[in-house]
Amino acid sequence: MKYVVRTPDGELVYPSLLDVERAYLQGLVDADDEVREESSSLWRKAGSLPTLARARRASSGAARRGQVLAVVGVVLLGALALSLLFREAWNLRLLGIVLALAASFMLTRVTLKAFKRPPPGG
Repeated sequence: MKYVVRTPDGELVYPSLLDVERAYLQGLVDADDEVREESSSLWRKAGSLPTLARARRASSGAARRGQVLAVVGVVLLGALALSLLFREAWNLRLLGIVLALAASFMLTRVTLKAFKRPPPGG
């Protein structure tokens, strides 16, 4: 069954859903593009099709290295924060608490980026 994909640049016809999935993985079809079966009149967002929603684009090595560097930085920041928490001076303890909160925020961002779909180009 043929599928029609409507992009901002125009419409393309693909011979099968597998071909649409390949185009999606290559970045030719975006999640916001509209897709319909040739025999149907209902347009759906490409990101809402289960086959395309499960498909993941390959992430680049640079993105993986960025995540690793961020995690290493957070571990070092957490170790510094922990060492400051056990100091006698209250101002150093306060700085340790602030650094621990910053490390927590950074880990939240790293986790969210790990589960977010990579950008179309990568």
